[in-house]
Amino acid sequence: MHKLTQSLAMSATPSRCSRVAAQVYLGPSRYLGWRNLAATSNNNNRPRMSPRALVRDLGEKMLLGKDVVELEHLAESVLGEKKFRGKQIYQHLLQGVDSIDSMTSLSKDLRSKLKDGGYMVGRSKVHSRKKASDGTEKLLLELADGQIVECVGIPVDDANKDRLTVCVSSQVGCAMACTFCATGKMGFTRDLTAGEIVDQVFHVQQAFEGSRVSNVVYMGMGEPMMNLKNVVASEQILNKGLGIGARHITVSTVGVPNTIRRLAEHKLQIILAISLHAPNQALRETLIPTAKAYPLEALLQDCVHYFKQTGRRVSFEYILIADVNDSLDDARELARLLQSHGNEMMRSHVNLIPWNAIDDADFKRPSRNRVMAFMRALKREGVSSVSVRRARGAEEGAACGQLRNNLRKARQPGGGLEALAST
Repeated sequence: MHKLTQSLAMSATPSRCSRVAAQVYLGPSRYLGWRNLAATSNNNNRPRMSPRALVRDLGEKMLLGKDVVELEHLAESVLGEKKFRGKQIYQHLLQGVDSIDSMTSLSKDLRSKLKDGGYMVGRSKVHSRKKASDGTEKLLLELADGQIVECVGIPVDDANKDRLTVCVSSQVGCAMACTFCATGKMGFTRDLTAGEIVDQVFHVQQAFEGSRVSNVVYMGMGEPMMNLKNVVASEQILNKGLGIGARHITVSTVGVPNTIRRLAEHKLQIILAISLHAPNQALRETLIPTAKAYPLEALLQDCVHYFKQTGRRVSFEYILIADVNDSLDDARELARLLQSHGNEMMRSHVNLIPWNAIDDADFKRPSRNRVMAFMRALKREGVSSVSVRRARGAEEGAACGQLRNNLRKARQPGGGLEALAST
């Protein structure tokens, strides 16, 4: 068995997924494509591969996610081909090919070299999909190691201009454990590679019959700043490769110490969205347990630094939860918090998000009147740029992680496929 396939099989956990989808390498002959392999992780004599090592190995062998320079190096220094072959491979990847044999401008010999070397395109397969009445479509994608991630396509007809936004995941699960979030209840499994992030955009584009993706938001499963290297690498492919404007790409974070300053060093023209969700440190810690390690004061100082380094204002997301953080006093305190950090923060945009109900949570969604009153209170206090996010795909479990959670429950003893079908 090929080394990468062996590692994938050993890394799978039967309790999470009883069978592993992997690309099977049969010596110098060919890839058979996606096949189900019985998980072999119950063999205690074999060492289990760590999530970090798995992501590293996937990143090395997956072509999707590599930039032109990396592919030129692969072609010239590893495969012994002309340097320009790397650019040819890159162009094929941008077209969304799903196999090396689909790269028809490459010679048969070069395609064989790639396959013999254990390389693969790195496309996932669609596990399931659900479409809401408003056109929003959520996909569950099965990765090479059998893990499942979500992505969402959100079509918008705005001022007679069609837009298609893709909400992408950056990790399998999430370590931040936010109390209001479905993904936070899953725990963390592993980071996604840059290619696995870009792949989500291809799948949504294909699901919408070739419609061009205009916006990408890193607001799916996972904390993007915990996977900053692959998030930045994927952003570069989306921007420079697929031509999605940097100002139409949003990276959302609850805040991870030192990462906002590291992101600022890249001088990207993206939108940085901070998931604030509370006007003070005490309340924020109850909603976001990891906030204890990153006080509000330090977080906002890093936001000011980011603005000064990039010239890009920061956007703040604020999930409104009934009787928790949605009072007029909360709105006034939030305005004072932003005001205390100068005009840079007061010019920031505040995006109010009425809480999306999830299973096993005691929170409630505030009434529309309550939401609008909160927004008016912010504006009276001098926060001029405020909006309320419109709910999309709510009946199809649009909240981050919900559909994958439903799948996980259906796989548990007694869950049954009917449990998933009823969601």
